[in-house]
Amino acid sequence: MKHNYQAPRGTVDIYGDELACWQQVEDVFRQFMHLYDYSEMRTPIFEDTGVFKRENDSSDMVNKEMYTFTVNNKDSLTLRPEGTAGVIRSYVQHKLFALGEGHNKFWYFGPMFRYERPQKGRQRQFYQFGVENLCEKSPYVDAEVIAMGYSILKALGLNHIKVLLNTLGDAASREAYRTTLREYFKPYLDQMCGDCQRRYEQNVLRLLDCKIDHDQPFMNDVPSIRDVLSEESRAYFESVCATLDALDIPYEIDDRLVRGLDYYTDTVFEVISTDEASGAQSTVFGGGRYDNLVDYFGGPQQSGIGFAMGMERLMILANAEGVFEDMQSPLDCYIMTLGNTQQMGVVLATQLRAAGYRVEMNFGKRSMKSQFKSVERFNASTVLIVGEDEIANNTVTLKRVKDQLQVSIPMDQLVETMDEWLMDTEEHHHE
Repeated sequence: MKHNYQAPRGTVDIYGDELACWQQVEDVFRQFMHLYDYSEMRTPIFEDTGVFKRENDSSDMVNKEMYTFTVNNKDSLTLRPEGTAGVIRSYVQHKLFALGEGHNKFWYFGPMFRYERPQKGRQRQFYQFGVENLCEKSPYVDAEVIAMGYSILKALGLNHIKVLLNTLGDAASREAYRTTLREYFKPYLDQMCGDCQRRYEQNVLRLLDCKIDHDQPFMNDVPSIRDVLSEESRAYFESVCATLDALDIPYEIDDRLVRGLDYYTDTVFEVISTDEASGAQSTVFGGGRYDNLVDYFGGPQQSGIGFAMGMERLMILANAEGVFEDMQSPLDCYIMTLGNTQQMGVVLATQLRAAGYRVEMNFGKRSMKSQFKSVERFNASTVLIVGEDEIANNTVTLKRVKDQLQVSIPMDQLVETMDEWLMDTEEHHHE
């Protein structure tokens, strides 16, 4: 019986040219992580539910969107909905904090899972690139992390972006702000959505992030946290802003920016697209500082800062700005085999690949006309013709496509001739 299975709703298959574009972006991530001296960390796709579902968490991610399941009627596990918590859990479990300098900056890339309504740029299985910096708490670190993410987008060719910035202050400032917000929102409780009525008691800061009530008239005059910031928090935030100014990173202060997770403290930020193609999904990446996560997982009292960047959304914006239009490189060589010469074709293809060339070949009994169509399809720079006469004479015929130059050469001069033709030219794309 045949079965016609489809990818589950909210998931997609990535392959071909699209995957090649993803890999190009991933290469840029790795280059920047090398320059900034971040180490890659790979954590499990599922964790104990408590890693993500912490006490009194009011976020939609925790309350509505997690894929949680029970094993043997006792162990509650959750597919990771975000990357930070798993990295911090690992950091504490393996006591990496005891290793000191050089062991406290991490990056990750991989699939995350949230049960939400699929839409453009938002899937139930989605991919995130993220960083976590667990060095000394400093406004200069905050500014550097923001500038690093901004520079990655610029290096990818995204030009229509801007930074939104806010502070949630220290513990005393947040508590004072919560009191201020409760007093302000109390008269409007009956006009709020059900989620906001719950958030009012659980974490009133989250009312500022509501997607349903954000256009309500009472949202226009919400007090700013900067009205109640402690002097220390105010000075910290001013240093972040001044350092971004020194780095020529453009930003706007957004009083309503609180981010979607409850563990943030002090600096929070988002980088959004100003391109019309981004639509409702304009946030390219976001993050902030967190003072209590390492301690929560059993480690020392240590602060951190990080951000996460969604790949699907990033790819939509990159395509809209034409980042990938000229990225597809031609094949270095297509090997045409005539008669019973496939074995020699495999030998020669292996030699060329060992020399760093990108090669395809004909394995079947196909006509020259058919094989030349493959040359065009692969956009090959050179064609290597291997026939029975060539094998008898220990030679091959090599043809350069751009000017139709064709030569017969000894087999042992193949790599040398390829180097002369393609090395250090725009047509040679192997590294």
